[in-house]
Amino acid sequence: MSETNMSGLSAMTRGLVTIRVANQPLGIPVGFVRDVLGPQGISSIPLAPSAIAGSLNLRGRIVTVLDLRTMMGLSRTESPEKAMNVVIDLDGELYSLLVDQVGDVLSVDESTVEALPHTVAPEWRAVSSGIVKLKDELVLILVPDTLLAMASVAANTGLDS
Repeated sequence: MSETNMSGLSAMTRGLVTIRVANQPLGIPVGFVRDVLGPQGISSIPLAPSAIAGSLNLRGRIVTVLDLRTMMGLSRTESPEKAMNVVIDLDGELYSLLVDQVGDVLSVDESTVEALPHTVAPEWRAVSSGIVKLKDELVLILVPDTLLAMASVAANTGLDS
């Protein structure tokens, strides 16, 4: 999705919805975010890969819930029904990402986005496009389509994070 389609922001400004997973600040381009939900009832899916926490009903649509912690090689979310959900839209299909916390929407000038340092873990590097320095922390910018492709490959090959 191009920056020019992101809620009227200019091509030089990027809107990011900030989230936290395992105390790591992350940003998701606002153009992908459809909803931010509090804790939801999640139905389990038998024999699903560990990255798939289950599914939820969002206004009559069944949405696959992905455990972002598991996808990133961390321990599974202990109580998915108590976690926050960020619903993203990729080509008309909705997915919910389980996250520990949802923050603010940031407007970030493109010139402040930097390349990922070499010290970023390979799991995070594979799904991030850059990093933004804030006053007291660094925010990794997630690439939702790459993140979902990674989940799809894991599900279709039987690979379990």
